[in-house]
Amino acid sequence: MERFNKRQQELKTLIERFWKWCDQVDTLPKGQLGKAIAYAQGQRTALNRVLDYGEIDLSNNASERNMKTYVIGRKNWLFSTSPKGAVANTIWMTMIETAKANGLDPVEYLEDLLQKVSVLPTFAKNEQLEACLPWNIVHIPSAIQNLA
Repeated sequence: MERFNKRQQELKTLIERFWKWCDQVDTLPKGQLGKAIAYAQGQRTALNRVLDYGEIDLSNNASERNMKTYVIGRKNWLFSTSPKGAVANTIWMTMIETAKANGLDPVEYLEDLLQKVSVLPTFAKNEQLEACLPWNIVHIPSAIQNLA
């Protein structure tokens, strides 16, 4: 709520001024500035969403940072022996980054996940599988667990 209020106080005016400038600027449509303004206006609804939802980040920097691990390792994976291996790698990387994004230690999460899934019935119910998703895990920092 604090982020939402701050955006309403400070960012809303800035975004409104930006759209007013975009609507009034006189530029050639095929020039670089004209293309940039046309692109921005095409993204107006999406950009304005940051004013409605404080949860939305203003940039994709966090996503870019999370993908860095994958990009750095891609040379190692160029030699995957099959497309299925590449798909499996993508699934694992997604699970690791999702665990990190939800404040979980990826190794602990994957170990816990493998233990929980291994005892589920062959045709597990959606509720049983959803309980294993990282955002549904109750996170207790390992430092606190070690005190018990």
